[in-house]
Amino acid sequence: MKALAIGLMSGTSLDGLDICLAEFEKQDKWTFQILKAETISYSEDWEQKLRNSIHLSAEDLLELNSEYGFYLGRQVKEFIHKHQLENISLIASHGHTIFHQPKRKFTLQIGDGRAIKLETGLPVIYDFRSQDVLMNGNGAPLVPIGDELLFSEYSACLNLGGFSNISLHSGGKRIAFDIAPVNIVLNYLAQQINKSFDENGELAQKGEINEALLKDLNALDFYQHSHPKSLGIEWCHEHIFPILKNIEILDALATFTEHSAQQIANVINTNNIQHILITGGGAYNSFLIEKIRSKTQAEVIIPEKEIIDYKEALIFAFMGVLKINNEVNVLSSATGSSHDHCSGVIV
Repeated sequence: MKALAIGLMSGTSLDGLDICLAEFEKQDKWTFQILKAETISYSEDWEQKLRNSIHLSAEDLLELNSEYGFYLGRQVKEFIHKHQLENISLIASHGHTIFHQPKRKFTLQIGDGRAIKLETGLPVIYDFRSQDVLMNGNGAPLVPIGDELLFSEYSACLNLGGFSNISLHSGGKRIAFDIAPVNIVLNYLAQQINKSFDENGELAQKGEINEALLKDLNALDFYQHSHPKSLGIEWCHEHIFPILKNIEILDALATFTEHSAQQIANVINTNNIQHILITGGGAYNSFLIEKIRSKTQAEVIIPEKEIIDYKEALIFAFMGVLKINNEVNVLSSATGSSHDHCSGVIV
């Protein structure tokens, strides 16, 4: 069985829209090949719309949901035209997360899949998280199904995006959970001094670690909870941003980088992970990677750029293929839902 699928991913750090075309084939096991991939940077207007969307009224948010859906559709249509693509089986869209509150039984990723379908004329699968939340799951992380079926040669897979999340084998099943905020906070701090992000951790290297702040960060209740567990931007607004106030920016960057590295290394060491694949934008933060390496004996593997940048978009494309074939695409051992299931809305 073969399928050509396009995956769309927009992360909480607002780096841009990732578009990935991949071919998937199943014989004895699933294999993949990334054929074309690119990141469309958001215009200043779109970045502001998405950043401020958490504060919109219900009516304005519904309007943005439609508008962003048509935006996604236009970007995919342009991508298809630019690369002269044919025979695409489906588009699988993660959307952009606005709210994520699984304890209250909701999660919201905007970007109406029906609008994407209207723009492209192709089958679309979207809203991958809501079903899991309704089934008492965290709705996250979803990527472990891809780690299990496409990247099984690694002991663990770590994604360093807006938040860090990990998936690994434990007790005969794949578990996964969010570890700590990463780029969502580092970018927020860098933006206070007119930088879009802390390139290579160069700003953090200039700061001093604030031991009192580090102690407060490490003492946060989330880190004491066992998996499954997930984080959202609301949690940062409540627990992280307030305690960063009145801290000199470079020191806050140095301290938060140390905090992230400590929390990640704790998980690696506690689970006795031997070799770990690291992807996501944070894989380019050499200062953060160096700190993680210094705190663990595990072999840290940074793959080729294509996998670093597009692994999540690739796996959402794969989840779309699994959905179309009515196969399990969400693992309850990762999300905490009542059982494994096949999630996503098909248009």
